[in-house]
Amino acid sequence: MKGSYILLIKLEEDKNIRIGKLGSIFFKKGYYAYIGSALNGINQRVNRHLKKNKKMHWHIDYLLKHSEIIKIYFKESKNKEECKISKSFINFKQINGFGCSDCKCNSHLFFSSDKKNLMQNLKKLKVLPKF
Repeated sequence: MKGSYILLIKLEEDKNIRIGKLGSIFFKKGYYAYIGSALNGINQRVNRHLKKNKKMHWHIDYLLKHSEIIKIYFKESKNKEECKISKSFINFKQINGFGCSDCKCNSHLFFSSDKKNLMQNLKKLKVLPKF
C-alpha cells in the first residue's frame, strides 16, 4: 500500500534532543504528529519507524529514540500528499525544519500538550488508523 502516514507520538518529559543536521532542539513533554510519505510502501516504512535499533537516517529517527509511537494513521494514495496533510496542522506548534528537507513546508512535525486536539484534527482528515 502506498500513500502518507501520520505517527502520533508521546514524549514523557521535556528534553533537548540532537536531530541530525538540525542540531539540538528543545521538545516539550506532550504529543506530536509526524506526517510522512511512503510511496514504496507504508507497511515497510512504519515497521522501520517501530524498530528500536536502526541507523539514524531521517529526523524522526532521532525523536523516536526518546519517545513512543502511540497510534499510526494512514491515507492510501499514489501521490505524495504529506505536504497537503501537514497544512491541516497549521494551528499547532510547528517544529521548524523537521522532516521537510525535501519540500518547501516549514515542518512535518506538530506539537500539542493535549492529545485530544491532535485527535480532533486527525478525524477531520478522515485518515484511517493503522493499529
